[in-house]
Amino acid sequence: MSAAHDWSYETDGPVVRPYAMVRGRTRNEGYRFDLVAFVVAAVDSLDLRLGIQPEHRAILRICQVPCPVGEVASRMNLPVGVVRVLLGDLHTAQAIHVREPTSRTDRPSIRVIREVLDGLREL
Repeated sequence: MSAAHDWSYETDGPVVRPYAMVRGRTRNEGYRFDLVAFVVAAVDSLDLRLGIQPEHRAILRICQVPCPVGEVASRMNLPVGVVRVLLGDLHTAQAIHVREPTSRTDRPSIRVIREVLDGLREL
């Protein structure tokens, strides 16, 4: 039984490799997106007509409300690295706004996070 004969689009997902979506790029130019940074669309996906890919449009639809970078990747079912490159394209085009996470000193301690998780588990 050959794997090539058993393969089908419906069960195995998209046929385009993620690196092809970003033309082999592994980094965006000039902006490093934190995994927990919030992204929000600054324009409607229809406002960007030249050079926009379907993946860019999908990101803009997802980010109509603020959404963390990690969640964008999850919703798109793409590796975070690929999503960061696509976000970089949109950032360069001024199609998104980015809100970076607060500084480490402003974040809750591990103890507080564990207490919240324990409380949620008890529900």
